Amino acid sequence: MSDTEGDARRRELGDNSGPVEEEVEESFDRTVEEGAQRLNRSFRDVLITGLFGGFEIGIGIMAYLGVLHETENHLLAGLAFSAGLIALLLAKSELFTEGFLVPIAAVIAREASYAQLGKLWGGTLIANLVGGWLFMALIMTAFPQWSGTTTTAANHFLDAGFNWETVCLAVLGGSTITLMTRMQHGTDNVTGKIAAAIVGAFLLAGMQLFHSILDPLLIFGAIHAGADIDYLEWLGWFSYVVVFNVLGGILLVTALRLVSASKLVKERREDSPVNPEEPRHSR
Repeated sequence: MSDTEGDARRRELGDNSGPVEEEVEESFDRTVEEGAQRLNRSFRDVLITGLFGGFEIGIGIMAYLGVLHETENHLLAGLAFSAGLIALLLAKSELFTEGFLVPIAAVIAREASYAQLGKLWGGTLIANLVGGWLFMALIMTAFPQWSGTTTTAANHFLDAGFNWETVCLAVLGGSTITLMTRMQHGTDNVTGKIAAAIVGAFLLAGMQLFHSILDPLLIFGAIHAGADIDYLEWLGWFSYVVVFNVLGGILLVTALRLVSASKLVKERREDSPVNPEEPRHSR
């Protein structure tokens, strides 16, 4: 091959001479950099972004209930729920179940610590639920005609019981939202990110997968509407769903992603700062 042909071939393949494709490396870098930035927020910032995340998921629930009330079609309502995930994406708020890929990648790459991961997860989970509870109080006051639809939707989850079916639904819920996050970090194109949000919403809400943030908002709405549901009943359901959401997101998506990028992880770890509290934001 001549030098001219070789140069043309290199331009076609990209500038990266590393062990994996250039696009994969760029996606991995974006994931780690964003994860490090999110993990280094103050606890106050974590609570604020988590609170807004609860509000924005509430926007999706409002759209979901409106369509479900009029059509009784969960698939159409699932598409309407995408309004919440799109709002979450564009407003750059925080959703607990989106933390199963990006922050973990930063911790594994030694760009942040496990303590910071615990702070992000704990603060975001609490703030999401508080924000969602408040927003559902507004929705049920504004749309009392949705009370029956909301109660039926809530009982679908609470009456399911703890069994292999519900475990699998919770595992799929965690893996679906994490895969959506993975797709969004695989591109810089906003249209592509929005398309991933729509797909994620359709699968998550339209297929009625078990999700530790989305579904509690329906339960909170039913409680606000006066349904015969109490918070202990919600807590019993929530206690296993959140565990299997985490397992689904980490085992089915994050772990496999990090294994496929193991050489990049190794490079990051070798170049990582001594103190993970002071992450490097550029390579």
